[in-house]
Amino acid sequence: MNAPRAARLLSAGILAASLMALAVACGSRTGLFSDELAEGGPFPPPNPSALPDASRDAAVDRAVPEDALPPLDARVIPDVVQSDCPDAASTLVYVITTDNELFSFYPPDASFRLIGRIACPAPAGTTPFSMAVDRNGVAFVAFNDGNLYRISTLTAACTKTTFAPNQQGFSTFGMGFATKDLGPAESLFVAADNQSGPPRGLGVIDTTTFRLTSLGAFTPSIDRAELTGTGDGRLYGFYTKAGREGSFIGEIDKANARVVGETQLRTVDQGSGWAFASWGGDFYLFTAPDSPASRVTRYRPSDNSTTIVANLGTLVVGAGVSTCAPSQ
Repeated sequence: MNAPRAARLLSAGILAASLMALAVACGSRTGLFSDELAEGGPFPPPNPSALPDASRDAAVDRAVPEDALPPLDARVIPDVVQSDCPDAASTLVYVITTDNELFSFYPPDASFRLIGRIACPAPAGTTPFSMAVDRNGVAFVAFNDGNLYRISTLTAACTKTTFAPNQQGFSTFGMGFATKDLGPAESLFVAADNQSGPPRGLGVIDTTTFRLTSLGAFTPSIDRAELTGTGDGRLYGFYTKAGREGSFIGEIDKANARVVGETQLRTVDQGSGWAFASWGGDFYLFTAPDSPASRVTRYRPSDNSTTIVANLGTLVVGAGVSTCAPSQ
C-alpha cells in the first residue's frame, strides 16, 4: 500500500527471515448512479443498512484446521438482486495510488484511465492506504493515519468523513463492500492491518454513524489482508500467511471472520503495495513486486489460472468496485 506499508513490509521481511533462520503481508463507465447528481450534494445519501446480516454465514460456524481448508469456491450464486443496477457490464474498478491519483480500470480490455488527483483535507505527509467503492460508485479511501474520506469517482472530489481513527484498535485496514445476502443492501467490511500490536481481524463500519464494530480475529490467522465483496453476499480476502509462499485468495465468513476456503497463488507476491477487486467471476490483483510500478494479475477460479494483464507505472495501494459488478 503506501510508504508505511512498504516500511512494514521490510520489517515483516526481517522478522520472517529471523524466524526462518531459527527454524532451519466502481462506479461505472456509464451505468452506475451519478454521484454528482445526488440530491443535497456531490454524493448520494449513505446506505442506512451498514451492519452485516449473519444469517447466511452463521451456518459455517466451526473451527477449520489450516491444513484442511477447502479450495476457494467462487461459483455464481443465482437470484442476485441487480434491479437497482443500471448496467452491470459497464461497471468499472477504481484504484488509488500513493501519488493521490484516482484511476478507473476496465477489466474486459485491461485499460486504465486517469480520473484526477484527489485533494483531501488530510494532514501533511499522509497518503492513501486502502479503498472501497459502494454500490452507488462512491469511493471510501482510508489514509495511513487512519482517517477516512469520501471521494467522487466522477471528479475525484474529496470530503472528510466523521470516522474516528483507531476504533476497536483498528489503526489501518484493508476494506471492501459486500451485500447482505443477495443484495441490494450492503456493508463496509475492514481487515485490520496494524503495523504494531496484536492482530485485530475483521470489522464493519456503519457508513451512517461511522462507528466500527469488531467481528473477531481471522481463523486461521492471515496477514496483510485486502478485501473485496460481491453482489451475492460473499466477502473475499487477498492476503499472505506466515511461512507460506506467494499469496492467497480466500472467502471470509462475515459473521465470525473465519476463512472457509482459499486458494494459494504461489507466483503472486504482494510486494510493497497491493489491492484487489472481483469482476465478472474473476479476481484482479494489483501488486508491486517491482515497486514503485504496479502489476495487474487476473486470477480465474473457473480454471485456476493466473495471467498478467496490465502494468501501471505508479504504486496502487487501494482498489474498489461496486457490488453491481457482473458476477460472470
